[in-house]
Amino acid sequence: MDKIMFIEIGMGIDLHGQDVTKAAVRAVQNAIHHNSMPGLRSVLPDNDLHNMKVNVRLAVPADKEKLDLDAVKAELPYGRISFEVIDGGMLTTSGVVLAEKEDRNDLVYVVIASVEVGY
Repeated sequence: MDKIMFIEIGMGIDLHGQDVTKAAVRAVQNAIHHNSMPGLRSVLPDNDLHNMKVNVRLAVPADKEKLDLDAVKAELPYGRISFEVIDGGMLTTSGVVLAEKEDRNDLVYVVIASVEVGY
């Protein structure tokens, strides 16, 4: 990415079910869903949103091999998307195991997302 226009940070949590993808999707939603970029199109090459580049860095605490990047990508409406998955986030306890929520244990998965937008 030659020019970074903005960087947004988000956090996503899966309280039950130990689903790293659900936590990652929520982290990206948290990062992008409070933004409007009305002037961005005017600075993009050819004024085209498809020329926007989006780099998503995900700090994931466990189960990286189960992370569904296509599901995370579906949350991003425009641009050429790239991902970087790193160690991070947090595992902590919920204090309870709920079989009806498909808990395998009492762990809560916390994923942190950094979403960089530019061209």
